[in-house]
Formats: sequence, C-alpha cells, structure tokens
Amino acid sequence: MNKRSFIVLTALFIVALALGACTGAGGGTIKIATQSPLSGPQSVLGVDIKNGAELGLEQLGGALRDMGFTLELVPFDDQATPDVGVANAKNIVADPDILCLVGHLNSGVMIPSSEEYHTAGLAAVSPANTNPVVTTRGYAEVNRIVGRDDVQGAVGEAFAQGLGIQTVYIVHDKTAYGQGVAEFFRIEAEIDGIQVVGFEGTEEASNFDPIITPILAANPDVVYFGGIYSQAGVFFKQARDKGYQGLFMGPDGMDSSELAALAGDALITGGGTYYSTVAGPANLYPGTAKFITDFSAKYGATPQPFAAQAYDAMGICLAAIEAAVVDGAKPTRAAVAAAVRANSYEGITGSYTFNAIGDVTEATYFVIKVISADPAAWGNNEVAQTLNIAPPQ
Repeated sequence: MNKRSFIVLTALFIVALALGACTGAGGGTIKIATQSPLSGPQSVLGVDIKNGAELGLEQLGGALRDMGFTLELVPFDDQATPDVGVANAKNIVADPDILCLVGHLNSGVMIPSSEEYHTAGLAAVSPANTNPVVTTRGYAEVNRIVGRDDVQGAVGEAFAQGLGIQTVYIVHDKTAYGQGVAEFFRIEAEIDGIQVVGFEGTEEASNFDPIITPILAANPDVVYFGGIYSQAGVFFKQARDKGYQGLFMGPDGMDSSELAALAGDALITGGGTYYSTVAGPANLYPGTAKFITDFSAKYGATPQPFAAQAYDAMGICLAAIEAAVVDGAKPTRAAVAAAVRANSYEGITGSYTFNAIGDVTEATYFVIKVISADPAAWGNNEVAQTLNIAPPQ
C-alpha cells in the first residue's frame, strides 16, 4: 500500500467513526429499572414483580439485542415505603442509561416516586398500582396496565350487594391505596343502601383487639378491609378467634398466598372470604401457560399475582424502546415515553392500549372466592365474577 492510499483509508476510517458517533450506531447499554418491595412483609409480591420483569427482559429483548444493544435490569427495593421509593427514584433518573421503569406495587409509593419520573421524562409502566391519582395527574410518562380503585371499590360493593349484604364494617390501613379503595367501597355502599356501621383506619400489625371489639358489638354482615395481606391476614385470624362469623372482603391487596399462610382457616370458616382484584391468578389468562412453566422453572415457585403483569409491563417498555430507535441510535427518554403511550401491545395477560392519561382503555376486574386455607392452593381459588370495564372519564 502506498502512502497516498494509506492516508485515504485512514481518512475514510475516521469519517466512519465520526458518523458512528453521530448516529449512535453500534448499540450501547440500555437499562430498565424495577421498583417494588424486595424485603419486608410485602416482598412476597414485590420480588415476583421483579422476577416477572426479569423474565420478560430475558425473553422479549431479542430485537434490541440484535440491534447491538446490551440490556440490563436494575432492580430497586422500595420497601413499600414512600421515602425509600422517592430516594430510589432520584437514583434511577440520575442514570441516563435507564430508559423505562416497571413498578411499583404500592400506590402510596408510586405517586410520590412518579413525580421524579415525570420531572426527568422517564417512562414508567405499572403492573399493580390502582389509586386513581397515579394517572389522573395526566403525566405523559406514567402508565398502568391494571384497573383503578374507583372502579374496583364499586365492583366489590356491587358483588356484596348481590349477596344480600345489609351491613358492613370498613377498616383500612391509612395508605393511599387501602384508604382510597375503602372510601370508594363506602361511597357505593351508602348509595345502594348498605348500612356502614363503622369506618376506621389502623396501622396496627399485631394486636387488633381495639378494632375487633366494636366489630363484634356491631355484628356486621361483612367486614371489608382496605389494605394488604400482611396486615389483613393477622386481623382476619384474630377476628375469627374472637368470635366474628360474618363475611370477610377486601381488594387486590388480599391477593397473595401469604394471606392464607397468616389467616389459615379463618378465610374459609364463618361467612368465608371474597376479594376483588385487577390481576387474577396467572392461570386465568389464556396466554400465560408458557410463562407459568418458565417462571416456575427459573424461580422454583409458581408466580404470585402481578408477576405476569410485570412481564407484560417489561414487554411494553421493550417494544417502546425498539420503536423509538432511529438509525441504530439509543433513543431518548422522551421518545420512549411517547412510544409507550402511543403504541398498542399484545401481552400474555391481555391487549393494552393507553388513553390520554395512561390508563388502559379497558381493564379486567375479578371477584375471587377463597376456597382453601392452604397457601400452595392459592392459585386454585374460585373466580366468582369477571368484568371488563373502561376507566372513568
């Protein structure tokens, strides 16, 4: 090779490198974060949200890997605590490689944390959050693939009315989620003529005597608990042990095998137990058979509620990132957020299209009857009702 040819080839190589730098060709690292409780009493659900998202990243990221991108999951433990979630959110948005988030479990954590996602323009797809405020702020980055508590509370109350319930004592956990859904249940009960004989909140976790005493005095047809299984299981067991023989009801915070582990026979004695949920057991969905098999093989247990939704939330993130890639360049957060909101997605738990504020255009609600006190049989609980309902306008 002569000197002139060498100079020409060198110049062409430099130009190629420059063009690659300009277009972002050659891939790079793309990260998707999760936030859910990975420790503490709610970790039974939170860990499986992370696991569902992890399996989704592993199985659904092929197109982006073929483009040359390296995909990485970045899990954060929000401990079901708002302050921790916000602190994690600040760290998440500070990493420019994170282009989407799957989370949270708790609405009370999602709402303040999503202020950070909104400010930074980071797309978030929730597999579990149900408080209306998650989406009614109208943030372009915040989406959910499950229904809302202003509908879920009404679904639970309508089912109770259909059972002939005349009186209800409502207890909640004082969180944005638990108190919110309890209040929606109360509003509908009062409209329909069900007498609300008590309404109170508690953060108690071990001794519910001060609440059980007035419940026994009022002797309601149903005790409705707005909150999470880790608190409800202890409460239900103590109420049965003290002599309450009516019906227990609650929202999707009851939906964990840990409720059976904590409450035992209290769930199936007396009037029994029903709960509403925006995410039924994974085996209710026709598209989840392979997911259940793969999840069980990878993690050594069947998926808890919201794991399959986390898989789909990850799929939505990946599809949006893929759609936002132009000329091989890593997309911006703004482009990803716009693609999440604009695209439709066919997942294992349903078809998802978002409206202008990030709610799905139609959500599925279930009412489930607990039929066994065995935690291992939790996925076999009986589906008493299934409804597909559009979000409030």
